Formats: sequence, structure tokens, C-alpha cells
Amino acid sequence: MLSRYFHRFRSLMHSGCPLSPKKAKIEAGQFSTWSRMTIGETSSASSAECDCPFIQQPGSIIRKSLNDTRQYRIVTLSNSLKVLLISDLKPGEVAAVLQDEESEDEEEESDESGSERSEGESGSEVEDGDRSDIEEEIEEPGDFSNHTKHKDSEKLSAAALCIGVGSFSDPPDIPGLAHFLEHMVFMGSEKYPDENAFDAFIKKHGGNDNAYTDCERTVFYFDIQRKHFRHALDIFAQFFTSPLMKQGAVDREIKAVDSEFDMNLNSDSARKEQLLGSLAQPGHPMGKFMWGNSKSLKTDTAAQGIDIYSRLQDFYRKHYSANVMTLAVQSKDSLDNLEEWVTEIFSKVPNNNMPKDNFDHLKDPFETHNFNKLYKVIPVKNLDHLEITWALPPLGKHYRAKPLNYISWLLGHEEKGSIISYLKKKLWALSITSGNGDGGFEFNSTHSSFSISITLTEEGFIHVAEVLTVVFDYLAMLRRVGPCYRGFKEIQTIENNDFRWQEQSEPVDYVEKICENMQLYPPEEYLTGDSLLFEYNPQLIEQCQNLMTPDRANIMVFSKKFEEMGICNQKEKWFQTDHCVEDVPEEWMQAWMSPDLGNNPELHLPKENEFIATDFSLKEPDMTPVMEFPVVILDNEQSKIWYMKDMHFNVPKGYIFFHLISPIVGQTPQSMVLMDLMVQLLQLKLAEEIYSADLAQLSCAAKVLESGLELQFSGFNHKLHALFRKVVNAIADFNPSEDLFSTVKEQTKKMYYNTCIKPNHVVREIRLAILQDRFWPSTDKHFVVDSLTYDMLMSFVQQFRTQVFIEGMVHGNMTVQEALDLEEYMCKQLKCSAAPKSSLPKTRVHQLPAKTSYCRVKTFNPTDCNSVVTNYYQCGPENLRLAALNELVIMRMEEPCFDILRTREQLGYSVFCTHRDTNGVLGMSVTVCTQANKFKTQYVDEHIEMFLNEFDEMLQKMSEEEFESLVNAMITTKKCEDSHMGEVADRNWGQIVHQQYIFDRRQKTIAELEKLTLQEFRKWHYQNTLESERKKLSVQVIGDCQEHRSISGGGVCSTEVKSPNTMEQTSNSSGLYTSELKDVRNMKGSSRESVALNPEMSRRVAERCSEARNGNKLRYQMVCSEQCEDGVVEVADITDFKESLPLFPICKLLL
Repeated sequence: MLSRYFHRFRSLMHSGCPLSPKKAKIEAGQFSTWSRMTIGETSSASSAECDCPFIQQPGSIIRKSLNDTRQYRIVTLSNSLKVLLISDLKPGEVAAVLQDEESEDEEEESDESGSERSEGESGSEVEDGDRSDIEEEIEEPGDFSNHTKHKDSEKLSAAALCIGVGSFSDPPDIPGLAHFLEHMVFMGSEKYPDENAFDAFIKKHGGNDNAYTDCERTVFYFDIQRKHFRHALDIFAQFFTSPLMKQGAVDREIKAVDSEFDMNLNSDSARKEQLLGSLAQPGHPMGKFMWGNSKSLKTDTAAQGIDIYSRLQDFYRKHYSANVMTLAVQSKDSLDNLEEWVTEIFSKVPNNNMPKDNFDHLKDPFETHNFNKLYKVIPVKNLDHLEITWALPPLGKHYRAKPLNYISWLLGHEEKGSIISYLKKKLWALSITSGNGDGGFEFNSTHSSFSISITLTEEGFIHVAEVLTVVFDYLAMLRRVGPCYRGFKEIQTIENNDFRWQEQSEPVDYVEKICENMQLYPPEEYLTGDSLLFEYNPQLIEQCQNLMTPDRANIMVFSKKFEEMGICNQKEKWFQTDHCVEDVPEEWMQAWMSPDLGNNPELHLPKENEFIATDFSLKEPDMTPVMEFPVVILDNEQSKIWYMKDMHFNVPKGYIFFHLISPIVGQTPQSMVLMDLMVQLLQLKLAEEIYSADLAQLSCAAKVLESGLELQFSGFNHKLHALFRKVVNAIADFNPSEDLFSTVKEQTKKMYYNTCIKPNHVVREIRLAILQDRFWPSTDKHFVVDSLTYDMLMSFVQQFRTQVFIEGMVHGNMTVQEALDLEEYMCKQLKCSAAPKSSLPKTRVHQLPAKTSYCRVKTFNPTDCNSVVTNYYQCGPENLRLAALNELVIMRMEEPCFDILRTREQLGYSVFCTHRDTNGVLGMSVTVCTQANKFKTQYVDEHIEMFLNEFDEMLQKMSEEEFESLVNAMITTKKCEDSHMGEVADRNWGQIVHQQYIFDRRQKTIAELEKLTLQEFRKWHYQNTLESERKKLSVQVIGDCQEHRSISGGGVCSTEVKSPNTMEQTSNSSGLYTSELKDVRNMKGSSRESVALNPEMSRRVAERCSEARNGNKLRYQMVCSEQCEDGVVEVADITDFKESLPLFPICKLLL
């Protein structure tokens, strides 16, 4: 997987209250000398430590949390590979004996080696700032069967290896080579020559594996059931000892890299980073094209006479050396055993004793005339967005002070006196994020970038100069008042509390983080270096703030309005991002550099954080015996409250869940949009009041469901009640201004549009719109949003409060009385009136015809070549036995599905199969994300069918022993122990919110798995996916290949297959290019560009563009065959098709 694009610092508020700010990650490295600025050494840093949150493990230099029961050991192997061993055994605990491990693994090894199929990398993980349009798999309504674990169980074992080389080391003539090598190295080894051996073994034993390439590091990781960990380590190690990297696999994996690139062509965050990188000095690694695609790896290399295979081998031998590798392994085995295994297996990794590439000597990458300018960029999404970026020196060796954490804390604050508070008051902006991400693009050995990102309103776009003035005014105020020790102390205390009471994460996530930390920090700080603040260094903070001036900033404004203006006449080379560039207007710069700046009384430092916990005592249980599952403590006409006291994790934290169920929600698309608007407005109102709670590790989220509103709260229980009360009070006092309503309505409409241009969201929404009787896709919401008024919203909110039934759960370090008090407070403040239980909504599911139904639509984005095909097979009402069968089939299908459709057939980078539980109706699906310029969706559908036939043949050949092994693997997975309290709380709440209440579902499922037979396993798959009476729904979103290249091969689209604009006009479109727009279009060069942000012209353009967009109603453009085969249904109208289908009875899970 290519370099990770991280969520930056804070998630924007859409469906829930914001998450905690992303912490600035400081690397342990060296400063480079910059030509015009240097942050030098400072000697006045103070050790400003509060109560120490860590202890030093006896016999080790490792510092770990006081709450961490794991044991650690640092080992350096004879080949200089550094290893951190992590044992999940508690002191005095002995590892369970593994029975017949070696003989079983050896037998599997011989079975696997006979396969000819190949595999590139397992899965496809895109950790993108706005998440890949293709990759995201969204949770199914009513599906909670996969979220439960058994209490008597073990964690998975996990390992991660980090290599000190990344895309910065790509040779200039082969962009993307490091990423390509990451793909190739997983393609078999001399000891395990089958290209698919590792992935097959991992999937068979309940695990997963993946990899990613960053700027200066490459990481590989996996997890697996403990019994098979040692053998998995051996297969894994061979990739770095003697990988095959067969020449015959080169073209295949170039196609995989190319598909990955195409899949992300419409990611605005990826496009922005590539555009920003293009501004770097010539020859600087920041300017490289790090993704790689068929052009950079095949076409261009062939034209230059480059032997890509030979260069790949050279790159591997030079950079994949043990002395630049760090390995973290975690398992419920003793440290001695882990050391023995790792020493035996990984000591054979070659060490060439060559140092890793060093980029410390490079100057500021953005010390160029192109950086400190104003860029106007056309995004893929419909948004108005401002981003200000500064290039700062690398801050590696200052990880103990983390100056950017302090600056980010102030600039991203949302309470009174902050930038965003002022901008919201003016109705110029809705959200802000700020800081320095932990991805290599933003933090590396050559520089640190710091960005402020602001989501603008329509008025904010018009007044973008004033918005920028507010930002620079606040920065001037910070320089004037100087660093604030109280602020630093707050951040330090919050981080210390979080680390002191940290709960364990999934082992694979933990080792992935730790193996990178081992490259960045000294051994004693492997666990603390990326999170804790050890010292207060005001001089360093001042030096960073002094560099964040207007004349050193890069300013980018993103808006679809620039497309209408026709001013963006430049394209970035790789992503083809349309943009234009100009000097910052002189009058703007003069205003920003004025000595009077920094004295605005409405801009000031935040007040003291009232939400920081100080009471961490653990409360005694007030119910006996110790609770295994939640119990009802209140049940009346108005409310039903569940309660469970935590007695396992022993941390002073709590979880509060409330489901406000109302019959008026979900009845129409209008009611769903009104609920969305209510939540959006609540979040804006609450931001000033509860942002400090967010910083103090308290979280709240509001989620709109078809049945009502879901509220979730979590964090240290000491101040959790205060957060709860503030949110409830905001709902009770809901009274936004009409101007704010209009602003949020416009933004919500954009949100619906942005959902509609994501193919994977469209596929999901169409499937659920057909299946569920109460589901409204974003197209319907987009259609009705303009018709809604302020009075309609206020009336809806009043009706909602007077027709509601409350179901809730309180879990953790809280008492029964506290739980009852929360319910009483909510009912009293909201003045709730109970809705009759008979009127409460119950979602029903449509029965598909016993045929194959095709629903094909064209993409809403005419520049997106990505297509998605989901073949869904409906199985019928759920019971535990059938659900177990369905999950078992998917578990067995997962690896060959990826191997055949992704690796062998090369249909697309993202391929997966899924167990579906749609409100009590079982199904299974296979999804392939491809590109329209490579394959037609009909061709993909045919090959999915071919795969299912091939998979059925595999099941027919399966022996009883193999079936028993599969069942045991799933049982072991079901028994995997919970890592933290949140997993238990989420699992139990899932049973409650979906009104199933089977808290011991996993145990019951295990009992059903033990009864299954191979014959019924085979029959279940055949009758639901291949039998003539199967119920198949194929939903296909067809990409537009008009602007993309075509390649030859079977089933390939030609460039003549073009998709027309799918945004059909429901009103006259002549207003799209009004006289104002034509005036702008007819201007020449810089004159046209400079007028584009003129306030008066911007206002007229924004108004006309808004009118034009308001005339557009998103409608699915259906694609039907001219002739329909027997037994096939072509969906020409989704509503008509849905209304023709009978409904299942209300599905109540049968035990």
C-alpha cells in the first residue's frame, strides 16, 4: 500500500461530534541547515512534569504505562536487526501449551505449495484524509454479528517490520519504485515459493496482513491465531531473506499498482499533496511522484530502455537490509520463547551494512518562488475550502518538547476567542483543523509542514481575504502574548492521564505503531516518544511561531466555482488537478503585515479546561454477583435503561449510550434531512462549549438512524456527566438562527452531493434502497433539501421530542444511581412525551425475486473512471445456525476471492467478499472495484460468477479434516479476547440498538458451529449463489472512461464508450453560464485570475453558481440492455422495482 494519507488532526463534523485532535508526531532525527531560517538549540527547556504516568519495567530500560500488564524485551540480532518482544502474559502467568503445532503447520505448508495462484498484497488499505472512494466498507444496518467475542479466549498474535527506506529513495527515472517493491516482495520466497502461501496461511487461521510505503519508511504487518504464529513468522521473514520476485509477476503487479493509483485519482487529499509536492525545489524528494503507475513503471521505463526488473532487484539488495530494519512482535507467549523464535528466524535476513539514505542535508524543499503564492484549485468534491501551509525546519530531535502540539492546540481550538469561533459568528466558516500530521509527507527529515484547513461557507468564499486576515491576526496575537505555560501544562496533563490509563489496542495496530517508533526514538522512549510531552520549551515554540508569517505561507483555495469561472488553466502532471496560481494581492499582504495586527479583543487564548479529570478512583459494584452482561434497571412507557459495571479492565472510564426512537424519523427523505440538519446545527452550537471536553479525551457522537437519534459518550467518568448534560441542554434549548440554518442547509446539500460522487457509497445506497423499506439514499435527500424551511425544522424538532421512546445503556466505572440520574435528566430537560411502542419504527426487508436482477447506473462524476460491482445474494431470514454457516462460507471464500479476482484476473485493486445481515435477513456479497477504461462491469460480473463456480469446486474437494480445521479456526476467532472496555460496550450496545438482546451471541454461535456438517456447508453456498432459484442482485456503478487512457485486453472498454453527464437538469440550465461568468471567462490571463476572488465578483458568481446547482437534481441514470434474457430482471426504475417486491415479515432472530 502506498504512503498513508492520515486524517489531519481532527475529523470534520458531519455525523458526530469531533474526535480528539491529531497529535503532532515528532521524529527523532537531526536538523538540517536551512538557507533562510534555522531553529537552533535552546538550553532553557524545563522538565515540567506532572505525576509520572509511566514506570520502568524491571530489568529493562522500557518505560510503559502504569496500566500496562504486558512484558517487554529489546533484542538486537547478530545481523543488527532490532527487535522489541512483547508478551501478553501477565507476571507469573504461564503460556498455554500448543498442541501439535509444528506437525500441523508442516502439513499445511506442503498443501499450500501446490497452488499455482498468486497474490500481491493482502487487502487494500487506504488511510486517506478523506478516505478512498473505493475502499471504504460501511457497516450494514442491523449487522452486529461480527462484533462479539468470547470471554475465555486469547488475543491474536501479531508482528510488524519497518524498513528505513521509502519513496524518498526512488531513483529519479523510476517514480514509485519503492511502492512497487513493497508489492513484489510479498510474491513468494525460495522457502515458500507459492506466491499465495503467506496470505492463504494467514486467512486460514483468522488473521490479516498488509503493508504500506511512506516517504522514508516501509511497513509490513500481520496478525494470526497464536497457535500458528511461529510458522507465520517464518513465512513472513522469508520475504526479507530470499524473496522470489519473479520476472513473470512484474507486469501483473504493475497493473495492481496502477489500479491503486486510479482508485485514488479522485481523492482530494491525495491530489492536494501531489500538487503541493510539485512546488518543491527541483531534485528534492518532496517533489517525487511516490504512488507509481503504469506510466512511471512501464511506459516511461520502456521508452528509456530501463530494465525495471533489474533495477527492482538492485533497489531491494541496497535498501532491504537487516541493519535498517526494526521488528515488533506480540503474542501470549513468554519472552524467552519469542526471543528464541525471532533469533532463529530473522537472524538470516541479510545485512549489507550500508547506512540508510540520509536526507538531513537537504535545504527547505519549498524555498522556491512557487510556494509563497495563492493557488486556486478545482476539487473533486463540491466544497469551498481554504488551506494555509508553512514549511518549517525538521523538528525531529525536539520530540520531548513537541512545539507543534502546543501551536496546534491553540489554532485548532473552537471555544470563544478562537479563530473558528470568530469565523462562525460571521457565518464565514463551519470547521477548522490545524497542525502537523504523522505521515511522512508532512513530517520527515527534510522539513515539517504545518497547515490550517478551514471549511468555508458561501459567504466565507466571498470573504476569503477577511478569513485569512483573521488567521494572521490570531497568529500575531500569539506572537505578542508569547507561549503560555498553563496551556502547555493542560496538554501535558491530558496526555499523561491518557497514557497512565491507556487500554490495550489490537495487537496488530500496536506492533505497527511500535515498529515505526523504533526507527524514530531511543529505546527507552519506544512506547512514550510519540505521545508524552516531557519538557516545556517556550523558546522553541516562539521560534516556530515566528516562522508562521503571511509572507512565508502557501495559500490554496479549493472551490467548484473556479470551474464555472474557467480560470484554472494549469494541470498537475500526475493527478491532472486543475489549478491556477497568482501572487498574493499586495493590499492583502500589507493588511496582514500591519503592526496593528494582533490586537483584536475577540481573539484571545482559551480559558482553563474544565473537563480535565482529577478523580480516577474505581467505584465498588453495587450489584452482585459480578455482571457478565447488561441488566435492565428501568423499564417504563418512556424509557428502558440497561446497566453494566465493568469489573475486568479496571479503568476509571465510562460509556453512555442513548437511542431516541421516534416514529416521525425515517418516514420520508424530508424527515431524514431534517434530522441531519438538526444534528449539524447542534454540533455547531456545541463546539464552543464542549471542545475542551474533546481535548480532555471525552468524546461524544450523534448519529442519525432511520429509527431516530443515537447519542454516544465515552471517556474518564469523572467529567462525563458534565459533557452529557451540556449536550442534552443543547437539544432542549435548540434554537438556531435562520441565517445559520440557511448556511448549514447549503453545506448539508454539498455533503449529499459528495456522497453521491463516491462509487462505493452509491453501490451501497442502491442496494439498501432496494432491500429496506425505510432507507433514503443521498440522491433523495439532495432532491428535497432545498424545499425545507426553518419553520419546518423547528416544528420537526418539537414533534421529535414529544414522540420519543428512550432506550439507553450505561457501562463502565459508574453506578446504578448515576445511570438512572442520566435518564431522569434527559427526560426532564427534553420534556419528552412517550411514543406508543406500537408506533415505533421497525425496518422490514424486501424479498428479491428468484432471478438475477441487474441495477446499473452511471457515475455521477464525469471525470471518475472507477467502477464498482457488488453482486449480492439474498439468503433469507436469519437464525444463529444459518448465520454461522454464512460467516463460515465467507471466511473460506475471502482468500481465494482476493487471489483469483484481484491477483490472477487483475480485475481491480480492491476485491472483497462480505457476510451481510440486513435487519435480520442474511446475504453474502462479492465486490470488485475496477476502472471503466480497463473492464466493463458486465465482464466483471461474469468473472465473479466464474469465481463462484470455481469456489464451489474447491468446496466439493474439501475433506472432512479441512472442514474441521476451518470450523476450529472460526471458533478460535470468535473466542478472541477483548482488548479494551470499548469493545465490550460497543458489542452490548449493538445488541440493544438493534433490539436483539442476545448478549451471549458469540457463545451460542460457537455451539452452532460445532454442529455444522460439511454437506450443509457445501449446500448453503451452492443454493444461495449458483442454484437457478438463487436471489441475486448485481448493483453496478459504471465509471466514465472518457478522459482516461484505455488498455488492450479481454473485456476492455474502448475510449468510445463515454458516459454523459449524469446530473440531469430538472429546470432550465441556461443560467449555468450567466453574464457574470461570461465576463470572467472572457478576461485574459492574470486579469481573469485576479478578479476571481474579488469580493463583489465572487458574490455574484457564488450566487449564480448556487442557482445553477440548485437547478440540478441528482438522478440515477440507469443503464439497461436492449434485450433481457430469460430469468433476468433489468431494473429501469429503482422505486418501481422496489415497490414490486414483497416484504419479509419483521425479522426477529431465531435461536
